[in-house]
Amino acid sequence: MKLTTIKEKILNAVQLAEKITGKKESLPVLSCVLLEVVSGKGELIVRATNLEAGVEVSVPCEVEDAGVVAVSASVLSQTIRSISGEKISLKTEDGNLVVESRGTRTLIKAIPHEEFPALGGENDVKGVSVSREELMRGVQSVAYAASPSMIRPELGSVYVLLKPGAIICVATDSFRLAEKTIPGVSSKSETELLVPLKHALELVHVLERIDANEVSLSADDSQMSISANGVRYVSRVVDGTFPNYKEILPKVFETEATVLKNDFSEMLRKARVFSGNDQHVGLHIYPKRKIFSATARSSEVGEMSDSIDAAISGNDLDINFHIGYLADCLSLIESDSIILGFAGAGKPLVIRGVSDSSFTYLVMPLNR
Repeated sequence: MKLTTIKEKILNAVQLAEKITGKKESLPVLSCVLLEVVSGKGELIVRATNLEAGVEVSVPCEVEDAGVVAVSASVLSQTIRSISGEKISLKTEDGNLVVESRGTRTLIKAIPHEEFPALGGENDVKGVSVSREELMRGVQSVAYAASPSMIRPELGSVYVLLKPGAIICVATDSFRLAEKTIPGVSSKSETELLVPLKHALELVHVLERIDANEVSLSADDSQMSISANGVRYVSRVVDGTFPNYKEILPKVFETEATVLKNDFSEMLRKARVFSGNDQHVGLHIYPKRKIFSATARSSEVGEMSDSIDAAISGNDLDINFHIGYLADCLSLIESDSIILGFAGAGKPLVIRGVSDSSFTYLVMPLNR
């Protein structure tokens, strides 16, 4: 193998691949990137996989000889990052990889590339075209609400529903639930995916680094694939059923409050200081007296009570929540004002943006 390419292009490809590499000591090849040049094509293919997900990036280059080599992703990434030259030459010598640029020469020991796992075949299903930024925002808007544990895989995953005209992303850990709708999708059929949280976060990382307005999303029963501009990301999907979350969304609210998002966020930030290790906050809504306040206390720090301006209606209510569960969603609501809909004592709270109907967030209260 022998080629010359632009430093920035190959560094971006290797850093993207490095994020997807595996860490299994029993399979050292998983910590490698596979570099492959196919004869007759003016491109270098950079691949990485952790057995459950994989990425493939095409890098344009001037090819002298075809070939293939597998080397440590972190060593190659650090080597390229340290080079000051704009162009980089890669070649194989005695089975190892030599990286050269403007007077620097680095030899990186290779691992037998025959051991490198297959990435997964090209998906035959024609992909659905979707906005890269919207899909990224959709996953980011809900991923934090998924369970970090895969004991119940459906709760440790991001649910993605492709349907005519929209993609809906949902995640829940049974204590809170986030739903984001992405309109304007060209899907003609309906497809459901359960993407494990780890791979959903990898997907966001990949989407952030793809230079394209649109990406192609395709899926079958075992894997999903995202591709655009020479980048292809493949992930396994969970074989399971996501909870019928529509059933738990309250249809009516006993108490409603509309507040400025920043006011509510500042109130929670202050409460966090005084809430101690349990991070509990009490919300107190009294519509007739026009009071919307929060209280928090800890034996070590002290206690606080704070009120903010709110348009409120319905019944008086005192209810307790975990501060993190209330605050996590606020930065993702694209609206200056939010509506808090309380279904009643011991029942869920639903948070929505006044001018952002695409996002819904549900949080369960604390029993105390």
